[in-house]
Amino acid sequence: MHGDSTDASHYRLVCSVCGRRQADDGLTLGCAGQHEPGLWQTDYQATEFVPDASQSGVFRYRDWLPVRRTLEGTGRTVVHRSERLAAELGLDELWIAFNGYWPERGGDLTTGTFKELEAAAVIGRIPADAGTLVVASAGNTAAAFAELCSRYEVPVAIVVPASAVPRLRTRGPRSALVRLIAVEGADYADAIALSDALARLPGFVHEGGTRNVGRRDGLATVLLAAVETMGQLPEYYLQAIGSGAGAIAVHEAALRLRCSRPGPLPQLILAQNDAYAPVYRAWETGERLWESGSEEGQRRATELAFAPELTNRRPPYDLRGGLCEALTESAGDVLVADRGAALAAMASFQELEGIDIEPAAGVALAALRAAVAAGRIDTRASVLLNITGGGRARFARDHVLTTRQPDLTVPRAAVHDPASLAAIAAVAAVPGPLPAMA
Repeated sequence: MHGDSTDASHYRLVCSVCGRRQADDGLTLGCAGQHEPGLWQTDYQATEFVPDASQSGVFRYRDWLPVRRTLEGTGRTVVHRSERLAAELGLDELWIAFNGYWPERGGDLTTGTFKELEAAAVIGRIPADAGTLVVASAGNTAAAFAELCSRYEVPVAIVVPASAVPRLRTRGPRSALVRLIAVEGADYADAIALSDALARLPGFVHEGGTRNVGRRDGLATVLLAAVETMGQLPEYYLQAIGSGAGAIAVHEAALRLRCSRPGPLPQLILAQNDAYAPVYRAWETGERLWESGSEEGQRRATELAFAPELTNRRPPYDLRGGLCEALTESAGDVLVADRGAALAAMASFQELEGIDIEPAAGVALAALRAAVAAGRIDTRASVLLNITGGGRARFARDHVLTTRQPDLTVPRAAVHDPASLAAIAAVAAVPGPLPAMA
């Protein structure tokens, strides 16, 4: 791995349930205490928000990242104040946190998604010779980890539904250290199940999703970039969610920032597909589809979703430090948007702001429009809209891209078949000695 070596002494892990504090080994995902589930959180020595002017990418915020090394050449969120879209929505102060490829504004996330932020922080967190990282994805996370693990020579096995493969396009060859496993007829939950099983085998290490503090604090840099540009916390924060890791991360960052910037927390206004909205249903009615809904019914619903990356069937909602807690503490809300409204929002952003955006971002913008129309948002307040992905069509016009083909494609039945796991692991494992990390 290429990068500047640091250490992990600038922060400690803290259990959100029992308060246990410990140094970070770069791999731990949960507290060993016998108590209800909860997320690790990070406690940094730095109490003031001071970006590192010597860094241009996500490691500009390394004082508030749980990393033991920095990586050269990463991208980050770019933030600007909207004029035309703000006027069309009737908002006095709309800020766009753009995560994607937009050369004219400095947008340099070449996979067109904010998942590059979390991938960079996860890679910066893991120790040398940790093993083969295992990542589950519905598409965007796969693209980000494939790109960054190729660039920084990190062994990784990425598990995706086969339907996500066409979205994994790149301008360069994939490293031999990056293994892609596709599951036919699967959804995101199946990919997670297979990755969980694979990560329990020797030589593999679980990336961990929302439980990984690297992932969450990497995503939290969206808010840090916004505050650096705006000079203050926004009053409202809008984002489309699947698991909600990004929303939890932004809320955690707001709590840190409030130590030196007193004031109310940003209200989280989160959005999901109307076809499948488990977090919306839980927030509005109290029904937990992941407990009461049938597997097959949920699977059919996810197939109807406009933005498949928003279809996490087991979101980190009820655990301590999770999504319900963040929504409650921020006086937040969850909305839904249908396919037509999201498509219209995507077209509107292209016309008024000048760049293409991804379906998930279209869902968020459609929800923002609905929230303004319903009077849910004070039109005089500062609003931060997280465009979680954009510029992908522009990137395809500017570069010659090829689709990343899987190293192995398996049927969905193999996900829960122990006899198939050894064959899958043989392909997923990176042969030979691991590369030395700086």
